[in-house]
Amino acid sequence: MANILWHDRKRYFGLPISFTKYSMSEDRLFVETGLLNLEQNEVRLYRILDLQLKRSLGQRIFGVGSIIVSSSDKSLGTFEIKNIKHSANVKEMLSVQVEQQRESKRVVGREYMGSGIDVDIDDDDEDGVL
Repeated sequence: MANILWHDRKRYFGLPISFTKYSMSEDRLFVETGLLNLEQNEVRLYRILDLQLKRSLGQRIFGVGSIIVSSSDKSLGTFEIKNIKHSANVKEMLSVQVEQQRESKRVVGREYMGSGIDVDIDDDDEDGVL
Protein backbone atom coordinates (compact mmCIF):
# COMPACT_ATOMS: atom_id res chain seq x y z
CA MET A 1 0.00 0.00 0.00
CA ALA A 2 1.14 3.52 -0.73
CA ASN A 3 2.43 5.86 1.97
CA ILE A 4 -0.53 8.21 2.53
CA LEU A 5 0.52 11.85 3.04
CA TRP A 6 -3.00 13.30 3.41
CA HIS A 7 -6.59 12.09 3.66
CA ASP A 8 -9.98 13.66 4.33
CA ARG A 9 -13.68 13.27 3.57
CA LYS A 10 -16.08 15.49 1.73
CA ARG A 11 -17.86 17.50 4.41
CA TYR A 12 -21.33 18.93 4.89
CA PHE A 13 -21.62 21.90 7.24
CA GLY A 14 -18.03 21.18 8.29
CA LEU A 15 -18.82 17.60 9.35
CA PRO A 16 -17.38 14.51 7.60
CA ILE A 17 -20.76 12.84 6.99
CA SER A 18 -20.35 11.70 3.39
CA PHE A 19 -19.15 8.63 1.59
CA THR A 20 -16.56 10.45 -0.53
CA LYS A 21 -12.97 10.02 0.65
CA TYR A 22 -9.88 11.74 -0.69
CA SER A 23 -6.28 10.73 -0.09
CA MET A 24 -2.85 11.49 -1.52
CA SER A 25 0.29 9.40 -1.60
CA GLU A 26 3.71 10.48 -2.81
CA ASP A 27 2.77 9.85 -6.44
CA ARG A 28 -1.04 9.49 -6.69
CA LEU A 29 -4.28 11.20 -5.71
CA PHE A 30 -7.21 8.90 -4.84
CA VAL A 31 -10.96 9.63 -4.91
CA GLU A 32 -13.22 6.97 -3.41
CA THR A 33 -17.01 7.28 -3.51
CA GLY A 34 -19.95 5.14 -2.47
CA LEU A 35 -21.30 3.11 0.42
CA LEU A 36 -22.53 -0.15 -1.07
CA ASN A 37 -21.05 0.24 -4.56
CA LEU A 38 -17.54 1.55 -4.10
CA GLU A 39 -15.72 3.34 -6.88
CA GLN A 40 -12.06 4.30 -6.54
CA ASN A 41 -10.31 6.54 -9.04
CA GLU A 42 -6.71 7.63 -9.00
CA VAL A 43 -4.66 10.11 -10.93
CA ARG A 44 -0.88 10.16 -11.11
CA LEU A 45 0.35 13.48 -9.74
CA TYR A 46 2.53 14.22 -12.75
CA ARG A 47 -0.67 14.24 -14.87
CA ILE A 48 -2.13 17.17 -12.92
CA LEU A 49 -1.99 20.33 -15.03
CA ASP A 50 -3.62 22.98 -12.85
CA LEU A 51 -5.02 23.55 -9.35
CA GLN A 52 -7.56 26.14 -8.28
CA LEU A 53 -8.81 26.89 -4.76
CA LYS A 54 -12.47 27.88 -4.36
CA ARG A 55 -14.02 29.00 -1.06
CA SER A 56 -17.54 30.42 -1.00
CA LEU A 57 -18.89 32.38 1.96
CA GLY A 58 -20.65 29.27 3.29
CA GLN A 59 -17.47 27.23 2.98
CA ARG A 60 -15.47 29.89 4.82
CA ILE A 61 -18.05 29.95 7.62
CA PHE A 62 -17.69 26.18 8.11
CA GLY A 63 -13.89 26.19 7.63
CA VAL A 64 -13.78 24.18 4.40
CA GLY A 65 -12.93 24.78 0.75
CA SER A 66 -12.76 23.01 -2.60
CA ILE A 67 -9.84 22.40 -4.93
CA ILE A 68 -10.53 22.17 -8.67
CA VAL A 69 -8.02 19.82 -10.28
CA SER A 70 -7.40 19.83 -14.04
CA SER A 71 -5.60 16.72 -15.18
CA SER A 72 -4.71 14.93 -18.39
CA ASP A 73 -6.14 11.70 -16.95
CA LYS A 74 -8.76 10.20 -19.28
CA SER A 75 -11.10 8.84 -16.61
CA LEU A 76 -11.11 11.84 -14.24
CA GLY A 77 -10.17 14.84 -16.42
CA THR A 78 -11.17 17.93 -14.46
CA PHE A 79 -12.65 17.14 -11.06
CA GLU A 80 -13.27 18.78 -7.70
CA ILE A 81 -12.02 17.85 -4.25
CA LYS A 82 -15.08 19.21 -2.44
CA ASN A 83 -15.49 20.70 1.02
CA ILE A 84 -12.26 19.66 2.74
CA LYS A 85 -10.63 21.07 5.87
CA HIS A 86 -7.45 23.16 5.50
CA SER A 87 -8.05 23.46 1.75
CA ALA A 88 -5.36 26.13 1.17
CA ASN A 89 -2.72 23.98 2.91
CA VAL A 90 -3.81 20.88 0.99
CA LYS A 91 -3.64 22.75 -2.32
CA GLU A 92 -0.11 23.93 -1.52
CA MET A 93 0.98 20.41 -0.46
CA LEU A 94 -0.56 18.97 -3.61
CA SER A 95 1.19 21.58 -5.76
CA VAL A 96 4.57 20.76 -4.21
CA GLN A 97 4.04 17.02 -4.71
CA VAL A 98 2.98 17.56 -8.33
CA GLU A 99 6.17 19.51 -9.05
CA GLN A 100 8.32 16.88 -7.34
CA GLN A 101 6.72 14.12 -9.40
CA ARG A 102 7.11 16.10 -12.64
CA GLU A 103 10.81 16.63 -11.89
CA SER A 104 11.42 13.01 -10.91
CA LYS A 105 9.59 11.69 -14.01
CA ARG A 106 11.11 14.43 -16.21
CA VAL A 107 7.67 15.43 -17.47
CA VAL A 108 7.63 18.64 -19.50
CA GLY A 109 4.52 20.82 -19.51
CA ARG A 110 2.89 21.15 -22.91
CA GLU A 111 0.85 24.25 -22.14
CA TYR A 112 1.07 25.75 -25.61
CA MET A 113 0.46 22.65 -27.71
CA GLY A 114 -2.69 22.97 -29.77
CA SER A 115 -3.25 26.57 -28.72
CA GLY A 116 -3.87 27.73 -32.30
CA ILE A 117 -1.01 30.23 -32.21
CA ASP A 118 1.09 30.34 -35.40
CA VAL A 119 4.79 30.62 -34.62
CA ASP A 120 7.30 31.56 -37.32
CA ILE A 121 10.23 29.36 -36.32
CA ASP A 122 12.70 30.33 -39.06
CA ASP A 123 11.89 34.09 -38.82
CA ASP A 124 11.41 34.57 -42.59
CA ASP A 125 8.00 36.34 -42.23
CA GLU A 126 6.23 33.43 -43.92
CA ASP A 127 3.82 31.14 -42.14
CA GLY A 128 4.51 27.73 -43.49
CA VAL A 129 4.95 24.15 -42.54
CA LEU A 130 8.48 22.97 -41.90
